[in-house]
Amino acid sequence: MTAADAHRAILAVWRTEQQRLVAILARMLRNVPLAEELAQEALVLALERWPKDGVPESPRAWLITAAKRRAIDHIRRSQMLARKHETLARELESEQGAMPDLDAALDDDIGDDILRLIFTACHPLLSKEARAAFTLRMVGGLTTEEIARAFLSSEAAIAQRIVRAKRTLSDSGLAYETPRGEELKERLSAVLEVIYLIFNEGYAATTGEDWMRPQLCEEALRLGRILAALAPNEPEAHGLLSLMELHASRAPARTDEAGEPILLLDQNRARWDRLLIRRGLAALARAEELGGAGGFYALQAAILACHARAPAAAETDWKQIATLYTELASLTRSPVVELNRAIAVGMAEGAQAGLLIVDQLADEPLLKAYHLLPSVRGDLLQKLGRHAEARTEFERAAALAGNARERAFLLRRANSPSD
Repeated sequence: MTAADAHRAILAVWRTEQQRLVAILARMLRNVPLAEELAQEALVLALERWPKDGVPESPRAWLITAAKRRAIDHIRRSQMLARKHETLARELESEQGAMPDLDAALDDDIGDDILRLIFTACHPLLSKEARAAFTLRMVGGLTTEEIARAFLSSEAAIAQRIVRAKRTLSDSGLAYETPRGEELKERLSAVLEVIYLIFNEGYAATTGEDWMRPQLCEEALRLGRILAALAPNEPEAHGLLSLMELHASRAPARTDEAGEPILLLDQNRARWDRLLIRRGLAALARAEELGGAGGFYALQAAILACHARAPAAAETDWKQIATLYTELASLTRSPVVELNRAIAVGMAEGAQAGLLIVDQLADEPLLKAYHLLPSVRGDLLQKLGRHAEARTEFERAAALAGNARERAFLLRRANSPSD
């Protein structure tokens, strides 16, 4: 194996195992920023060793062992809490010695560990923006660029938020825990937002070569299910779960065999996962029973439910979807939601009605670099037979898109404006 092959293998393992590694170390050390730092040290060691020694038989076990050893070394070196740390170090050494199946041990209660990590990173001491950015970086494994795109912000601003969050958590001595009762309710909205953003990045990757990142979707779904069980009477926990289940149900139909995107109206609905649809509809019903029908996530789930209940694209209740988007737009005052409303109105009332809404968003600062604005405009122009204008919009959207698959798809649409 060449050094380049080893580096690719390391980065692939790191992308899938980083959040688990940080969660386990955070549980050991009760210090989230330190856990991330030691996880990074384990990555550096792998980059040094694996090109020489070869990729180990169990890469994830190797990484956690290397990180644990660094955690023990750190504990031994500590002077402020020497006695406590020495005791913990002995416990960790004992635990390590009695771990014949490291892979199995790494999965012990891992979902709860990661959720605990998110709750810690979403402490009210941090600003709302810092919580989300820091957690997406640490738990979701997203790059600063990906997070910036998710928030329609600059990389520099996101980087500053992450640095400030790390500093605050390091200086505060916060407990690494899943809160209960009223404290859980106080942090719930921030945790829901982070899980939602992790899912979104998996469902429609902002950068990279692949249209979707299934592992992020699966992780967000797992966390959403744990959270709904942890807060069974919180309607928005069920609303978010419904939203993710219904989105995930479409995953098998969203790409062709080559991995190229397939638009919603062109998807083979026979490939939609009926079990996930049933679970999504059940979670939505639970949110509505709890009085949360007008919540941010429940409204979005209700929109997806309209699609899920339609046997064919032509039978979709676009008027109902447009009405739901109007409610959602009133709730959020979000230009992105308004853009989605334009799509629904365009389907319900005609492309010209949708285009009027889109054109009102032309000067919206948050959408200046948002590739879906020209993409939606191009689609509406195409339906109106204004093909030259549509081509220009699709080309502009492609130039703004960060995902390679999406960029290629938009360029194909630009070159076939009459399709």
